[in-house]
Amino acid sequence: MRSTVLVVEDDEYLRKQVRWALKDESEVLEAGDANCAREAMDKSPRIEAVLLDLRLPPRVGTPEEGLKFLAHLRSLYPDIGIIVMTGNTSRKASQEAVQLGVQDFFSKPFDLNELKLTLRRVLRMRQLEKKVEETQRELEERYRFVNLVGKTKKMQEVFRLIAKIAPTSSTILIRGGSGTGKELVARAIHYHSPRKEAPFVPVNCAALPETLLEAELFGHEKGAFTDAQYKKQGLFEVANKGTIFLDEISDMSLQMQAKILRVIQERCFNRLGSTKPIQVDVRILAATNKDLEKMIQEGTFREDLYYRLNVVSILVPSLKERKQDIPLLAQHFLTRYTTLYGKKVKSISPQAMDQLCRYSWPGNVRELENVMERAIILATGENILVKDLPPYLQPTFPPKESFPPSLEEAERKLILDALRATRGNKSQAAQRLGIHRNTLSRKLKRYRIRP
Repeated sequence: MRSTVLVVEDDEYLRKQVRWALKDESEVLEAGDANCAREAMDKSPRIEAVLLDLRLPPRVGTPEEGLKFLAHLRSLYPDIGIIVMTGNTSRKASQEAVQLGVQDFFSKPFDLNELKLTLRRVLRMRQLEKKVEETQRELEERYRFVNLVGKTKKMQEVFRLIAKIAPTSSTILIRGGSGTGKELVARAIHYHSPRKEAPFVPVNCAALPETLLEAELFGHEKGAFTDAQYKKQGLFEVANKGTIFLDEISDMSLQMQAKILRVIQERCFNRLGSTKPIQVDVRILAATNKDLEKMIQEGTFREDLYYRLNVVSILVPSLKERKQDIPLLAQHFLTRYTTLYGKKVKSISPQAMDQLCRYSWPGNVRELENVMERAIILATGENILVKDLPPYLQPTFPPKESFPPSLEEAERKLILDALRATRGNKSQAAQRLGIHRNTLSRKLKRYRIRP
């Protein structure tokens, strides 16, 4: 797509030269002074870059007019790329132009081919910056409270807590069963906090062996162990100024718990193979689906770490405790996955919705999301029908199967459904289930499932 460029230069011959040089790649607009340039900007909002001479009429002997127009340009059009082309510019004027956001300089006389290359680079830089901004907006949109769907009293209490604690830097413990949406709560806290521009780094503590987990969290020096062929930053360093989310923290060994306690208390740690402490400014959010109080009594979780983590605790209710939210959640996932897959499914039939509301959902919101994704993929018309639901949600199935007697049985069914849908691809199945591939491998072994 051709870009639109404005050339602000009092020398008409030079403007024509620039127009000729750029005509194959850009639509070139011209202005001989600041007033004409302002009119051009008002009439043509699609302008993506400005080539600007600082020495403009009526004071062509100084850069004053050009700098004044540059300040005006930046205040009204912060996303436009700006290249200054001028001769004999003082160092002070150049510094002021840089402070106003100029991307590049060209001294007269300049090479037109070099100018073309520079313009391409500036336009490309602006495109990348726009993509970054769009991605950030998408992330913020994705983790707004509206995406934490729920009208029940328990979910409204979760929303109130997030709103109160997000602006702080306090450590948070998020509790709830598997699939209830603990990571979604953690992301909502991060993206509503002053740290939202910095990284959000999730870590699944249950998916990594202890030795690998330590190297991942704290990094290592070259030669720290046999395979350490280079120095590596740890995830705490990556999350500096941002948030680190330690999911399933209850699966850590007592030794690792002690190291996490040190980071919380002192905001520092050592890379493997180093004695030099590294300071970090990072907010710690942790989550678990286990009874930490019972683990403390059994000696498998440190009491001092528990009190450090449990500054504020958020309990995410199970779907069984918030059945009134099932229609809302189902509609939410319907909108998400019809958009993702380009399907024309518009609604859920009353019979299918009735089956969704009757089920006990041992896999919580994650199971409902997987069921809705599957139904949207299989649906052939504008409505999701009962036949589009998994067999265990269909009324023709024996009642015993409709209500699995245990979480393990439901989990086994979820894994089998995911493997069938991905034709045995473990990586894709793990992604659909929202778990790490290593976790899926352990569960396959546990349930004696062969893809």
